[in-house]
Amino acid sequence: MNTVSIQSRKTLQVFSGRAYPELAEEIVKYLDVSLTPQSAYEFANGEIFVRFEESVRGADAFVVQSCGAGINTWVMETLIMVDALKRASADRITVVLPFYPYARQDKKHKGREPISARLIADLLHTAGADRLMTVDLHTDQTQGFFDGPVDHLFAMRLLADHVAEKYKGEQITVVAPDSGRVRVAERWADRLGGAPLAFIHKTRDPRMPNQVVTNRVVGDVEGRTCVLVDDMIDTGGTITKAATKLFEAGAKDVIIAATHGILSDPAIDRLRECGATEIVLTNTLPIPADRLLPNFTVLSIAPLIAQAIHEVFEDGSVTSLFSTDEEPAD
Repeated sequence: MNTVSIQSRKTLQVFSGRAYPELAEEIVKYLDVSLTPQSAYEFANGEIFVRFEESVRGADAFVVQSCGAGINTWVMETLIMVDALKRASADRITVVLPFYPYARQDKKHKGREPISARLIADLLHTAGADRLMTVDLHTDQTQGFFDGPVDHLFAMRLLADHVAEKYKGEQITVVAPDSGRVRVAERWADRLGGAPLAFIHKTRDPRMPNQVVTNRVVGDVEGRTCVLVDDMIDTGGTITKAATKLFEAGAKDVIIAATHGILSDPAIDRLRECGATEIVLTNTLPIPADRLLPNFTVLSIAPLIAQAIHEVFEDGSVTSLFSTDEEPAD
């Protein structure tokens, strides 16, 4: 019986959406590859068109898209890119979303509400995505919404190591801006050598988005450098009211650290006036130069994402990238 055998070789190809090509360019520099060229534009009625200028057949494809302002446009563009790759016979399609869109809508607070984070996962899977990679989900449970492997990367090491180095010798207290972030704050406290923990007790009206009532500080913050940690800063209401409460409770300094700088209005004004010594963010989302305050520090997430892409492509282990030193991932 005659047989034919071929020895195939995997090809890594990275594709960038139009939302934030600068981050994708930075990622491919670490990978020592180039972005696959493409044509992308909108028709007069807003329909999006995407076509890749090189063959993607058999490729291990990574679609990088940061869904910032204009979020619905970028979600749709991502789905169209994935569909184009699937129909062009890409071997495996990994969607890299440094900021997962609709992440806050991960459960129903009241009847007749959507679970939009699940809808996004379903849309990605239906479009043809085989794998999802993202950074600091609003809640860990969102990983279970996607029917396939999910690489949930953490920016905590990047952020916490910056704080530890810059404020070495200071009496640090890690502060969660609400009770929902206490577990994250505990990981920060461990990373910072067992720093004390505090949190802000607050209430929120689920009928009024982006409006928070801050009540009181729970924990010892007087005379200490307080590190307020959160996953995102949108309008800045939660984090800036927490900073004000900390100063009222006698905090010496307040450092704000968050992964995703959405920075919708009036976030910049609130952050400017809150008195924080430093605001540390990552570049999972674009931050225009005219919105950068003097006390902003923006750390690059590109090396972490590039390392994760390399490990996935090489069929290596990504576990070390989404676990903490103190608590190995399952």
